[in-house]
Amino acid sequence: MSNNNPWINHNFTIDDKWENNILGMSPPIVNDPILTNIVSNIYSGKRISNEDAVILHDMCDLPTLAIIGNDLKNARHGSHVYYNRNLHVNTTNVCVLACRFCAFRRGPKSNDAYSLSKSDYIEKIQPYSEIITEVHSVGGLHNEWTIDHYEELFRTAKHKFPNISIKALTAVEIKHLSTMSNIPVTEVLIRLKDSGLDVLPGGGAEILDDDIRNIICKGKESSAEYISIHRTAHELGIPSNCTMLFGTIETTKDRINHLEKLRKLQDETGGFQCFVPYPFLADHTRLPEAELASANEILRVIAISRIMLDNIPHIKSYRMNLGDDIATLALLHGADDFDGTVGREEIMHLAGSNAELNHLDVNLTDLIISIGGIPIERNTMYSKFRLFRRDPPDDNMGLPIAYS
Repeated sequence: MSNNNPWINHNFTIDDKWENNILGMSPPIVNDPILTNIVSNIYSGKRISNEDAVILHDMCDLPTLAIIGNDLKNARHGSHVYYNRNLHVNTTNVCVLACRFCAFRRGPKSNDAYSLSKSDYIEKIQPYSEIITEVHSVGGLHNEWTIDHYEELFRTAKHKFPNISIKALTAVEIKHLSTMSNIPVTEVLIRLKDSGLDVLPGGGAEILDDDIRNIICKGKESSAEYISIHRTAHELGIPSNCTMLFGTIETTKDRINHLEKLRKLQDETGGFQCFVPYPFLADHTRLPEAELASANEILRVIAISRIMLDNIPHIKSYRMNLGDDIATLALLHGADDFDGTVGREEIMHLAGSNAELNHLDVNLTDLIISIGGIPIERNTMYSKFRLFRRDPPDDNMGLPIAYS
């Protein structure tokens, strides 16, 4: 895509009247009377309950769920599918915790442990600085770093690359910085925002149930702390994403309760931009009891997420975790955001992902176009958009430019 393609000052994102749009759609026909009532309520614009969501998740056939999820997506976004040009720069793999599902973490004395300095951070961004609009930075809970280190990183990066947004630090990283720096979470967030932090990525939610967390990620922030940190960020004007890791030891009910907690906070703050569900990848981890999610289950969760989270604008198909094939199918089950072009990524790939890195716009958008979607590049804040434009080949010989 041409770098000269302008940002368009038009709201390509959520249709404020999407509820009216769904009222004009015909619900799919289902034979079970319980499911018929639930589906009818959805197409009447009613909020789905936890109990109904469990029934849909477990009893509804996937093609019907796909129709519902896709209809709700289309009611908000039409055929638009969003992506951005981002780069993952993980600041450190040193971590004081040892979550059982994590293949990324290293101890401070490990041979392959690393901790990026300010100059290291800039050097990793520099080669991509002319083509990306976002740097996504998360990492381990470093045993020495305080907030001062991140302030220097973000301030230097913003000064060097003023047009690149910084999406960084999960809730547990914020909590860790509060502890290491001996200051309240609110002060951590204020100082990080002042130094250049734009958005919290939302990772680390896993499943918001403390009994499950004590098994899969003991020592991380509690469910209440995750919600509290995101609430504080929203109140300070820092938007965030939210996530769910599924396919470990949780039940359907646990997943739906997780979604309900996110929906409730969104009712309070409106600060969540996007929900990112992703399945557990078992390679190289220490959680043998995990019940891995099948492709059917992954797509089912995408659809249920779109149905349940009626107040969160975007559902992400996280290509780095799902792989291109399932991620593309997810766009027909309720997802409208296709992650980004991603210059590099470590955490999911160490856990077993084989998703291709260094996707150019043309590769990514071909996947979107293959399911009838219209590719729309966005910025981090979902406030600027531009239509994908395919550049003519070098040997065009004067042929007209084709626009997608």
